[in-house]
Amino acid sequence: MLVVEMNAKIDAICAFIKQKVEKAGADGVALGVSGGLDSAVTAALCAKALGKENVYAMIMPERETTPAEALKDARETAQMFCGKIREADFTEIYKAYAERVPDYAEGAKIPNGNLRARIRMCMLYYYANKCGLLVAGTGDKSEIALGYFTKYGDGGCDFLPIGGLYKTEVREAAKLLGVPQRIVEKKSSPGLWVGQTAEGEIGVDYVVTDQLLRAFASGMKPEDAALKLKVKPDVAKRIKSMAESSAHKRTMPEICELK
Repeated sequence: MLVVEMNAKIDAICAFIKQKVEKAGADGVALGVSGGLDSAVTAALCAKALGKENVYAMIMPERETTPAEALKDARETAQMFCGKIREADFTEIYKAYAERVPDYAEGAKIPNGNLRARIRMCMLYYYANKCGLLVAGTGDKSEIALGYFTKYGDGGCDFLPIGGLYKTEVREAAKLLGVPQRIVEKKSSPGLWVGQTAEGEIGVDYVVTDQLLRAFASGMKPEDAALKLKVKPDVAKRIKSMAESSAHKRTMPEICELK
């Protein structure tokens, strides 16, 4: 993508952020800063739109799953783009859940990972409510399309500044916004269990994923997209299946309408 096109998208996102905050009468935004690409770009955009002093970072590590490098990157990102920073280790909160939730299973990777994401959301909203802030989500268009987020976890937010940018576009935006190069280049991870990476879990890199998602958005069938993009048919079908099976994550809960 041309630099001029990405700069235009950045300007549009900043106008969107400013409008959302002003319309809500909020005093700024709060967001979770993880040390990853998406939260860094979201923080940078919010700072550009609102001024650094109106961006509040919550850094929420957990001893078992947060690598030291991620915590270091989170702190650097917050210092660069956020006017107020709160760091809260939620290890003991998670342990309290584990001790009290019926039938808690130590090895239940996905339920336990989602629990971590939902604890972070609760902490972030507590802080936002207390300070009169909107919660800025950090999900991008690729993750949203695939349903690669925790419902009522990292998917719980008031608005999504980068929800219109595919992951590959987020990397391009990061370069223009001054995000540190190592964060631009690092593999994406929700950080819900040790060793987790987004591309490893999805099974294909984001360059291919984004190409397939664009093809599907244009109405192309998986088999045709696979042929055009020279990828294996089962890869195209898997990405399409992820998008279709996660549709419930992108809508409000359905109501049984009664007459």
